[in-house]
Amino acid sequence: MIGEKTDTNPIITNIDYFIVILYNNKTLNLRKARRKGKGEGMAKVKRERTEREKKRLIKKLIIIFVSIFLIIGVVFASFAIAAAVSVKKTNSLVAEFGTADYKYMEIAYAGNQLKPVIDSDGYYTFTTDDPFRICLFNDLHIGAGAFSGKKDRYLFNALEAMIRYEKPDLVIFNGDSVYPVPFQAGTSNNMTGAEMLSDFMENIGVYWTLTFGNHDTESYSRYDREAISQFYEGLRTEKGYKYCLFQQGPDNIAGYGNSIIKVKNSKGLVSQALILMDSHSYIESDKFGVKWDYDNIKDNQVDWYAGEIQKLNTYNQAKLATLELSPDAAENFKTVKSLAFFHIPLDEFRQAYLVYKDKGDTEDVKYVYGQIKEKGKFIYSGSGEDQVFEKALELGSTKGFFFGHDHYNDLSLEYRGIRFTYGKALDYLAYIGIAKEGAQRGCTIVRTYSDGSFDNYTENYYQDKYQAMYEKEKVKMQWFDVAASYNPPKGRDK
Repeated sequence: MIGEKTDTNPIITNIDYFIVILYNNKTLNLRKARRKGKGEGMAKVKRERTEREKKRLIKKLIIIFVSIFLIIGVVFASFAIAAAVSVKKTNSLVAEFGTADYKYMEIAYAGNQLKPVIDSDGYYTFTTDDPFRICLFNDLHIGAGAFSGKKDRYLFNALEAMIRYEKPDLVIFNGDSVYPVPFQAGTSNNMTGAEMLSDFMENIGVYWTLTFGNHDTESYSRYDREAISQFYEGLRTEKGYKYCLFQQGPDNIAGYGNSIIKVKNSKGLVSQALILMDSHSYIESDKFGVKWDYDNIKDNQVDWYAGEIQKLNTYNQAKLATLELSPDAAENFKTVKSLAFFHIPLDEFRQAYLVYKDKGDTEDVKYVYGQIKEKGKFIYSGSGEDQVFEKALELGSTKGFFFGHDHYNDLSLEYRGIRFTYGKALDYLAYIGIAKEGAQRGCTIVRTYSDGSFDNYTENYYQDKYQAMYEKEKVKMQWFDVAASYNPPKGRDK
C-alpha cells in the first residue's frame, strides 16, 4: 500500500529494474535482427543445386512444355477432324445435286437456258429480248468448319429450292458468301467455303457470279482476296467449270471483282449493264472490325466505273447509227442503263432512310417496299466518304443500287431518281440466334427488260412454293406472315 514501509532497499530495486529494461531491449533487438536476417541470411547461404538436381529440373520443364504442346495439338487435331467430318457431310449434300438422279434444273429450263458469251470488250454478255431474271442472294455465311455443318446444310437446301423454282438467268451473291470466323465457324479456312459454293452452283447448272463483302477474306483468314479471286476466276480454265462468270477485274484499281456483265437485245444494243464492285472490308484502324468501321469504294474504282459507262455509251451510239429506230427509242439507248451491285451500303441510303423515317415520302425520297429491322445505326454504311452516288447522278446511267451486309433489312426506296435496295439475306450462322428466325430469309428477284427498265421484289424462303429437297428447319416468323398472300408484281413480257 501507498506509504507503507517495505524491507526492500530502493537502490537495489532500481538497479534491478534498469537491468530488466536493458535485457528486454536487447532481447527485442535480437529478435528484430533475426527476422531481418532471416531473408538476407537465407539468400546468402542458399546452396547451389547439384548436377543431378539441375537435370531433374530440366527434365520437369521439358515434360511440362511437351504436355502443353501435346494438349494444344490434340485440340487442333480435334477441330481438324470435326471440321473434316462436317465438311464431308455438307459436300455429300452438295454432290447429290450433281448426280444423275438430279434433273430439276434440266426440267426447269427445258432447254431454254440463256448462255453468255465473252464479248469483244472482254465482258460476259447475254442476249435476249425477254425479261432477264436475276436471283440475288446476300450474306450466305458459309462456315465450312467444325461448328457450322448443320447450318451450312440448311443453307444449301434453301438455295437449291429457291433457285430451282425461280429459274434465273443469273445468280448474284452480293457479298459475305463465306464466313471464316473460327469461334463460330470452327475454321479460318475460307477456301473450303468457296469450293463448296462453286461445286454447288456447277452441280445445279446455273450461271452465277459474286461480289466480296467484309467477311469473305478476314485479316486472320487463311487466304486473302487475291487468292480467293484467282480461285473463282480460274474455275473455268483450271477445273473446267462453265457456270462461274466471276472476273477479277483491272489490277490497277482497288479491290477484286470489279467487272460488268452485259445484257443485249436482239438488235445488238446494250439494254442493261450489271456493274459489280468490291466495297472492301474495314478501315485501316479497325482491321478486325471490332468497332464496325467499314470501308468505302475508292476514287479509282469510281473513275473506272465512269470510264466503262462512257465506253458502253459510245458503243450503243455507234450501233444506233446502223439501225432504223424511232427518235424516242434511239434516245433511250444513247445512255446505257445500268444496275450496280456491291455489299456495303452507300451512306446516301442511310441519309435517305432517315429522311423517310422522319417525314415519309418527299420530293426526293419515295418508299418502294420493305423495312429496316437492324438496331443502332439502322444502316451500316461505309465510315468515310466516296463519290459513287454523285458520279451516278452525273452519268445518268445507273438507276438501281443493290446492297447486302445488314441481314435484317430488306428496304427498297428511291432517292433522287435512283433506287436503293437491300437484297434478302440467307445467314444461318453469323447473327446469334438467326438460324431460328425466318422472316428475313429469302431472295430478291430483279428483272430487266429490253428497253432498259427494271423491277425488283423479295421472296421469303418459307413459302410453300419453295419445295426443298430436305425438310425445312422450324423457325419463328418475327414480322412476316408466310401464310398470307404474297404476290410479286406481274412484270412484263418484254
